[in-house]
Amino acid sequence: MFGSIGITELVLILVIVLIIFGAGKLPQLGEGLGKAIKGFKKSVHEADAIEVEAQAQAQAQLTATPQAQPAPVPPQAAAAPAEQQAAPPPPKV
Repeated sequence: MFGSIGITELVLILVIVLIIFGAGKLPQLGEGLGKAIKGFKKSVHEADAIEVEAQAQAQAQLTATPQAQPAPVPPQAAAAPAEQQAAPPPPKV
């Protein structure tokens, strides 16, 4: 399971963890670690479900509207930023 990590190494790691955190904190540490792993697994499964749903929606949009064209930009909206850049800043008094 751990490859080249043997029983001796695992016991040594457990002793170091006991020294650092103490026996009272170990249940809280285990609980926090368990919640973190559970949350990670949940997010991975939700991400897969969201991805499948997005692909299905994209496929449905492609089949419903095969040639969707973007809406044209009105000339007034395109000219507005150029007018704002051309105006000089007000003088400081």
